Amino acid sequence: MQFTVAAVGRMKSGPITEQWEEFQRRLNWTVKLLEVEERKKLPAAQLKAREGELLLGAVPSDAFPIALDSGGQALSSKDFAARLDGWMNEGRSHIAFVIGGADGLTGDVLAKAEFKLSLGPMTWPHMFARVMLAEQLYRAQCIMTNHPYHR
Repeated sequence: MQFTVAAVGRMKSGPITEQWEEFQRRLNWTVKLLEVEERKKLPAAQLKAREGELLLGAVPSDAFPIALDSGGQALSSKDFAARLDGWMNEGRSHIAFVIGGADGLTGDVLAKAEFKLSLGPMTWPHMFARVMLAEQLYRAQCIMTNHPYHR
């Protein structure tokens, strides 16, 4: 199984990056991080639209796109693992998670997503969202292989 995480912004060295790297090391699956960033100072609406374009361009054409969005479906860790297992059994070999910037995702990005996933009703910094997603991928892998990490 291959995963892509397309996300707005660049992670800087530090504890968040270290946690991301730790979960990447633990995973048996390949997880590629594609970071996009608009460097021009744009009004908020134009910036969100540009970030949406960049994110859509970063999602591989063969990937099953999943948007991380507060309006998406919140799943338990076991339900998330079951969804991943189901998508794998359907023959999906590449899943792309899309994480927007401070103002979220555009309607275009949400419309192209085949599933919308919420990490819960709280607002999280998008750098934390990456680590939380990586941890949940690892937890799902452990659930699917009966590893004791998830108890």
